Amino acid sequence: MNGVHDVGGMQDMGPIHIETNEPVFHARWEGRVYALNRALGAWRKWNLDNSRWTQEMLPPAEYFTMSYYERWYHRMLKQLVESKLLTRAEIETGKPAKGSSKLTPALRAEEVTATFTKARFEGRSRAGAPPRFTAGQRVRARNIHPPGHTRLPRYARGHVG
Repeated sequence: MNGVHDVGGMQDMGPIHIETNEPVFHARWEGRVYALNRALGAWRKWNLDNSRWTQEMLPPAEYFTMSYYERWYHRMLKQLVESKLLTRAEIETGKPAKGSSKLTPALRAEEVTATFTKARFEGRSRAGAPPRFTAGQRVRARNIHPPGHTRLPRYARGHVG
């Protein structure tokens, strides 16, 4: 997908502001969005590529005016609604719908590491498959324009490296 996020090599995008001693989170809500994002991964309703694709689907005018964690927040809300984990009404009121049930019990402390490790890497590897290329081998990146998420940026497509 040729998405709004893929701006590598583009001109006239404005200066890059480098913040010295940048904190991990600029505000408490950013840390909460990060934590919610990690916790929601345990439900396995979507994977990393789906998360990236959903975020890339944000309208450009909104995408470029949002901060990093604002994009995460809006992407997460969209995924929650699309996965039927929440309704728009629940988001707007901040209250569960009448009669809604818990999907899973809370994780116990001893389950957290194993659950998040599994959720993080699930569906991303070619387990057991031999490497496609050797170190130093020259390859040409495909010139593709897929309808969904791709990790191949436009500036590299079709080029040898």
